[in-house]
Amino acid sequence: MTSNAPTGRADALRAFVGSARFAQALSLIAIGLAFSTHALRATIGWPGVLAALLALLLLCGASLVTRWRVIEWYGILPLTILVFVGWCAASVIWSTTPGASALRVGYLVAYGVLGVYIALMRDTIQIVRAVGDVLRVLLAVSLALEVLSGILLDVPIVFLGIQGDIADLGPIQGIFGSRNMLGFVALIALVTFIVEWRTNIVSRTRALLSIGMALLALVFSGSPTTWIALGAVVVALGALYGLRRVPQAKRWAWQVALLSTAAAALISGWILRVRIIELIDARAEFDVRLDVWRELSRYLSLNPLQGWGWVGKWPDAPPYTWIEAATGRAHESALNAYLDAYFQVGVIGALAFAALIGVALVRAWLLASNRRSSVYLWPALVLVAIAVTSAAESFALYEGGWMLVVICAVKAARDMSWRDALKRS
Repeated sequence: MTSNAPTGRADALRAFVGSARFAQALSLIAIGLAFSTHALRATIGWPGVLAALLALLLLCGASLVTRWRVIEWYGILPLTILVFVGWCAASVIWSTTPGASALRVGYLVAYGVLGVYIALMRDTIQIVRAVGDVLRVLLAVSLALEVLSGILLDVPIVFLGIQGDIADLGPIQGIFGSRNMLGFVALIALVTFIVEWRTNIVSRTRALLSIGMALLALVFSGSPTTWIALGAVVVALGALYGLRRVPQAKRWAWQVALLSTAAAALISGWILRVRIIELIDARAEFDVRLDVWRELSRYLSLNPLQGWGWVGKWPDAPPYTWIEAATGRAHESALNAYLDAYFQVGVIGALAFAALIGVALVRAWLLASNRRSSVYLWPALVLVAIAVTSAAESFALYEGGWMLVVICAVKAARDMSWRDALKRS
């Protein structure tokens, strides 16, 4: 009996770690960590965040090992992810800050691994539910703290960066560090809550209250970038619902027509960009970005092919400090994911990142337009939001934004893979 007791406990532990409930808990924690990193850094510091991230990776690794035989490993990662991450890792060789680059490549890989784990362990509908549950809590906490700071106490919560401007109708930033990040999270939450409602994952009342909360956070964030992304998501949602009602034989013609219309809209938007900026009252934000991009262009010509080395969020080191000195304000990024990738990992890295977003979006779009379930709308609409937001923010290159890119890319690739098509042929 005594000799069998340790074996029984080991089997019980193995069964628990390999259970679906354990994978569900890890997925919720991973998503929560990715989207609350700013608040966690402000409360427990970088050592606490990194310790939590490492512990989570170890638990995910144990979960993967115990469920090794039931996971379909074929075609696990899209080549676009491998190329982009591989080039970022290679950039450590020529980086001007090799130590920081090595650590930050590891940080990028860590959140990428968490994204792959979620995509492997959870179905799309389960991922939607997990993202919805986490963002409901984070948005509720953000709005509650803003009310506490701006109305009940009328004092800022300095360590979180909350200014208490909700009484003046914003802008607010919640626990996310900036109004644009709050707007981005609110937009992802809005898409998620709508898909939850359409797929009956949650009750109608809960879904509508959640949608109202997301809209409230979006409005109070006062983020012009988010309004543009919201417009793109609404147009994409309308286009997808239209496509799903077109007969299969005519769908490709409509896809080509939509692609042509989208290209024309992008060209028109670029031509009329000044007028659009004035209409949404984003002149001040655009001027800030223009200053940063102008300074970036001065240094891009020095390392156009390979870039300055991957760092993710900008460190306190040249050439990033030179750009901050020239613009007169601190920046965490280039305020454009595509330019940020270009600056850090050169033309090859920027093309790899654009290909990652583009290929994932095409796959997700085709799935959303051809599959009956509304749950397939989620990856497509999330990627539309990320692709548009990336023109004015670099959220897609780190933490929660990067995790979403990986999740959507992996899910889309596993459901529509050219390697599977070749295998079947």
